[in-house]
Amino acid sequence: MAVESLKCKECGEAYPLDARFVCDQCFGPLEVSYELSGLDPAEARRKIQAGSRGIWRYSDFLPFAGRPGDPLEPGLTPLIRADRLAERLGLGELWIKNDAANPTHSFKDRVVAVAVAKAKELGFDTVACASTGNLANAVAAHAAAAGLASYVFVPADLEEQKLLATGVYGTNLVGVRGTYDDVNRLCTELSQTYPWAFVNVNLRPYYSEGSKTLAYETIEQLGWSLPDRIVAPIASGSMFTKLAKGISDWLELGLVEGGLPVFCGAQAEGCSPVATAFAEGWEVCKPQRPDTIAKSLAIGDPADGPYALDLARSTDGAIESVTDDEIRAGIRLLAETTGVFTETAGGVTIGVLTKLAEAGAIDPDERVVAYITGEGLKTLDAVRETFRMHEIDPTLDAFESEFEGAEVSA
Repeated sequence: MAVESLKCKECGEAYPLDARFVCDQCFGPLEVSYELSGLDPAEARRKIQAGSRGIWRYSDFLPFAGRPGDPLEPGLTPLIRADRLAERLGLGELWIKNDAANPTHSFKDRVVAVAVAKAKELGFDTVACASTGNLANAVAAHAAAAGLASYVFVPADLEEQKLLATGVYGTNLVGVRGTYDDVNRLCTELSQTYPWAFVNVNLRPYYSEGSKTLAYETIEQLGWSLPDRIVAPIASGSMFTKLAKGISDWLELGLVEGGLPVFCGAQAEGCSPVATAFAEGWEVCKPQRPDTIAKSLAIGDPADGPYALDLARSTDGAIESVTDDEIRAGIRLLAETTGVFTETAGGVTIGVLTKLAEAGAIDPDERVVAYITGEGLKTLDAVRETFRMHEIDPTLDAFESEFEGAEVSA
């Protein structure tokens, strides 16, 4: 498959495949355009199935002339049949795509792997990012593995676990006193001053392509078939919309049959510009100042918010929000029924899934896939008060006194 150009999503203007992210004509966002007509579906499927155990098996659908080398290749994370959770929610067929099982324990490894490979291809020797945490971990790790210098900019009040899991790779970690949107504005200014590859600024068109691999894997793992409904978190809205792009590409090429699933987005009430716009019927998202435990989703001015709105509406889906208490309950529910410990973003996803199920918005016959994008060990403070440890003396009497009436299996 030929990578053709960068193209404006709004006016269609084409640009060279270099480090740029906005249209000179209308200021619309740029995305990678491909020439698909020469691809044979049967040959493409054969090549995928014979490929690597990660995202480079989909290299024909990524913005490179060939297969990149990558010592931290992410992807092929588990798709788990969640029968116990489905039973609790009154659903039929429910799957959990656990993307915490990546090298730095979040889906950001996908987008960063693509961006860092493109940065090397374009001749950059330094990569950087604005991050709410998971992206910081991934950029620091993948830059270290690739032998590139890195600068990572985060809100200064980020969770300690995410700061530790970033600094350990030897990056230049910069805490900015402000919100993620403040950090992002600073990085946009820096990208115009320093000759660095900012993965989610001047390399954003390539970076965002990595999210499509989540859709490709889901299709493969479901036996080359589609779910009926997708429930996924929304921060900037990029992953949410790229899931649809990946599915649409394969539908167009004949690699899978059917139609786009129903798309349901999940946000935290403390930062829910897209959910608010959906509920109010707006076409754009009014910026909000974040106030939520779900810091990895705390983007008050989401770049792809309007496209996320269009996707949910065009597929008869929804974009809902949940409270911090519902986020904690979602983390606990997923852990108790599947053994998967998710960070707060996953609690948002499961909280919204629960909300939709309780409202009767999901048909029991539907096949549903919910996306878990990060590891619970990164946001330990969120669950610190959600369980109790029983402390006893080292005697049988002490145990039986504490657990009087406990069930004993023969």
